[in-house]
Amino acid sequence: MATSPIAGLAVLILGLGVAGRSALVACRELGAHAVTVDPGAPDADHASVDQVELGRIDVCMSSPGFAPHTPEVRAVQAAGIEIWSEMEFAWRVRHAGVPWVLVTGTNGKTTTTQMVGAIAAAGGLDAAVCGNMGVPVIAAAREPHDLIAVEIASLQLHFTSTLSPHAAVCLNADEDHLDWHGSVDEYRADKARVYRHVQVACVYGAHDALVESMVADADVVEGARAIGITRGAPTVSQLGVVDGVLLDRAFHDSRRSEAVEIGHVDDLSHLVAGDVPPYLVFNALAAAALARAVGVAPDAVAQGLRAFSLDAHRTAHVATLEGVTYVDDSKATNAHAALAAFGGRAPGSVVWIAGGQAKGQEFDGLVAALRTRLRAVVLIGVDPEPLASALAGHAADIPVTRIAPGDTVMQQAVREARGLAQEGDTVLLSPACASFDQFRSYADRGEAFAHAVRASA
Repeated sequence: MATSPIAGLAVLILGLGVAGRSALVACRELGAHAVTVDPGAPDADHASVDQVELGRIDVCMSSPGFAPHTPEVRAVQAAGIEIWSEMEFAWRVRHAGVPWVLVTGTNGKTTTTQMVGAIAAAGGLDAAVCGNMGVPVIAAAREPHDLIAVEIASLQLHFTSTLSPHAAVCLNADEDHLDWHGSVDEYRADKARVYRHVQVACVYGAHDALVESMVADADVVEGARAIGITRGAPTVSQLGVVDGVLLDRAFHDSRRSEAVEIGHVDDLSHLVAGDVPPYLVFNALAAAALARAVGVAPDAVAQGLRAFSLDAHRTAHVATLEGVTYVDDSKATNAHAALAAFGGRAPGSVVWIAGGQAKGQEFDGLVAALRTRLRAVVLIGVDPEPLASALAGHAADIPVTRIAPGDTVMQQAVREARGLAQEGDTVLLSPACASFDQFRSYADRGEAFAHAVRASA
């Protein structure tokens, strides 16, 4: 305990959700004195920061539920107390010598992080896949794994300063969580922090000028390389595809003259009906790059991808009833994710069930891109106005039904969608919004959809 980096410190923990409770356990076990604040948790020490003697606090661990502009965070900053994110806390108390890889982006984080875990496992590594998919990173970081693969959101990057991953990727950086960050620029600036202090590989989409600029501007460890992901033939320091073969020209000694085969697009065919969508190929190549950066062998990539399965509530087939396919994509909590769903498991015309907490997003671009695919739209959010306005402006000819909030909202939405759908159509729950206006989580929302579909059979 005496060697713990937080031993003897007074740690203020803002929020007693998954992150906060994980930090609390670590403090107790590592000899730190924890003081907890959460207005919604009866077992917290205090309901308000005003009740805390901030002069006696050494450091604050701020959970993602507390945005930088909240009074609690501002009070801590005004007191001159250093703030750590959940990820920064985890890095400080980590098991030494274990490499980390980070995955961020507006969409595709969970899939890519879990692909890293599958590839690493095929390569014989004990990989902890953690972050926003259920396993607290603070708990995983304190265990002696071979690899820590972390899904990390922009909210968790904001108060992160010393984290130094082996490799990292930002998959994309469209608008999301603007209510938390305050602006698109602040959101993207926090996303760019994923590349800070990278030791080996900054992975990015070679087609994405914005993310490439994040890599170019990153303050990395000397010797770290930029590794591009392309959907075409790879050049030196890239991974790409030729005639369906996944190729690596980045992580082997002869990369200047040849590429190494690491798999095939067909290794992903079990994940979707029909052709493998480009975004899944991109996610797979990004995951392969992160795994290769920590020394996983080429043949483990194909083995891992063949063993991989998509997360629940991500373009999951629920049922086919009277020629209509029902797909649960409740995990699509932003516009970028919803757009990807239309290119994956959503054949034919679509009756789209959408809505929820908009998080400051605008949906004009999404609706304009989707309008030719839409049969009808069913809106379920407590505040449907952001999506309704975009639909009125860019798809005025598409029928839109609003479902009033209430305990039976999903049953009503499915009933309405079934009446609107025609044979060959897809009824797609892909809300493009967060779930917390009417559900406990995106999983709760997806389960409600699946239950309603099966009940209507």
